[in-house]
Parts: sequence; structure tokens; C-alpha cells
Amino acid sequence: MHKLCDHKAAAMLVRKNNAILLIERKKGVLGFAPPAGHVDQDPDFETTARRELEEETSLQATSLKLIHEGRRDNRCSREDGSWHYWKIYEVEAKGTPRPDKEETQSAGWFTKENLLELARKTEAYQRGEISEEAWKESPGLEPVWYDWFKELKIL
Repeated sequence: MHKLCDHKAAAMLVRKNNAILLIERKKGVLGFAPPAGHVDQDPDFETTARRELEEETSLQATSLKLIHEGRRDNRCSREDGSWHYWKIYEVEAKGTPRPDKEETQSAGWFTKENLLELARKTEAYQRGEISEEAWKESPGLEPVWYDWFKELKIL
């Protein structure tokens, strides 16, 4: 049985020096993105942010600051998943990132130059210049994160 989308998601921007922590998703909507996840049964977005950060990267949030929120149409691997209401947090965290092997292909720190390179790949994918097979082999930014990074002036 497929999980039903709750249309609520929390995302965490973790920075180190001049880089942002991104994970490469192993399943669902493929691409590079900050740690994020559905609220589901959590009592609030903040609890989800802390839980997902630890699940996906082993990092523990020491502080959360809400920096943006809003509705965005975006693909989801869950049933009825065509949009989400997002809350995006700036996070200070402790620990060393260790990606969850079930959900995450890799994790790393990405500079603005790295993000621009991933963004160019996403633009080419959206124009149909990169096949689904090639995207699966080497994706760019998850399309919803291409949009958020533009809106947040990270790109």
C-alpha cells in the first residue's frame, strides 16, 4: 500500500563555511536537495525538521530558524503528491554528516559554484535535453529545490 501525501514538508539548510549540505536522494523524486521530509504524524514542522535531519544525515539540530515558507507544486513519490506546503529552516547542527543508506545516495557540502553546475543540469533536464535514464545516473538539483534556491537568492 502506498503512503498518502500529507502535503506538508520541512526542509533544513545546513551551512558550513560557504557551502550548503545537500543529499542525493536514492528513491522518490531524484536529485540533490537539502535534507527534508513530510510532517506525517509529527506534532509540528519543527519536530519534523529535527527528525528528518537526523534520519537522513545523522546530524543533530542545535537551533532552527524559520527563513521561508509557502506552497509549491512539486512531484512526490506518495499517492496524491503533487504539491506541498513547505517550511524551510536555517539550521545549526552538530555531528558529522553520514547519509542514511536507505534513502540517500550521498551527502556533501556544495559551494555556490557547485550549486550553479547542478542548476544548469536541472535546466537542461527541464528542457528535455537530458533523458530520464541520464538523469537517474547523474541528476542535478531536485526541480523543486532549483525553484526554492532561486527564490531564496541562493542561485
